[in-house]
Amino acid sequence: MGGRQKVSASGLDPEPGNEAHKTEAFVAEHMQVVLGGTFDPVHDGHRALFTRAFELGDVTVGLTSDDLANQSRYRDRYVRPFEARRADLREELAGFAEEHGREFEVRQLDEPTGIAVEPGFDVLIVSPETKEGGERINDIREEGGLDPLQIEVVPHERAEDGGIISSTRITRGEIDEHGNLTPDAEPRRPPSEEQ
Repeated sequence: MGGRQKVSASGLDPEPGNEAHKTEAFVAEHMQVVLGGTFDPVHDGHRALFTRAFELGDVTVGLTSDDLANQSRYRDRYVRPFEARRADLREELAGFAEEHGREFEVRQLDEPTGIAVEPGFDVLIVSPETKEGGERINDIREEGGLDPLQIEVVPHERAEDGGIISSTRITRGEIDEHGNLTPDAEPRRPPSEEQ
């Protein structure tokens, strides 16, 4: 099931030619925002990224393919299959879209620079450690004759112990998705290693 999912508070779109078009609110409502990641599991740090993205406009999320996720993450932790991650991500994004009256789309990422080098986007949402990648995306866009994206850096969310909330820490059993310490939790293992 591809394509954008429209979730609108009013269900009404401004009419072309209406002077309301020219307001800042209309511009914000129609910005095209992009972000990407593995999102496994989704946690409060991701939710901060999603909140900022949906505040700015309609959202396209690039979700790493199984191949790309395994190239970049397998040594750190087991990553669930793409379809399972996409289903959880869509469920998570639907609430943000409804709250903000926005549309969203989840697309597969096969390359690290992903879909953000394509035309049609205005803003790229990044975390502090991915800001440099965002700058590289803008270099690629400019080389291809596209305008650079506005880069929005969203600060990390902190766990109960002051460390960063991350999927790696969650899958190691250190914290839960909200950053609460979980000293009795077992690390996540691939299904073939579970007992």
